[in-house]
Amino acid sequence: MYVGTLELDVLLGDVHSLKEKRSLVRPLVAELRRRFDVSVAEAGHLDLHRRALVGAAVVAADPAHCREVMDACERLVAGRPEVELLSARQRLYGDDD
Repeated sequence: MYVGTLELDVLLGDVHSLKEKRSLVRPLVAELRRRFDVSVAEAGHLDLHRRALVGAAVVAADPAHCREVMDACERLVAGRPEVELLSARQRLYGDDD
């Protein structure tokens, strides 16, 4: 069994409040969950209105499948015009860890 984690640090566009931030982050989290069947949540920068840290996790029998899903999640976020992907960090945990 392998567990892949993905940490996405994003900069939000023209956002002036935490309420506006939620209106951008919530649909993004929901789309990642729906399209890729991953566990995902806003996991950091909770008090900043122009930044968000989104974390996702996937469990699979094959490490290649974990990487594939994490790459697809990263591409989806990078392709969204309302956010700028500042950094993405992937980790893979296997039976040896």
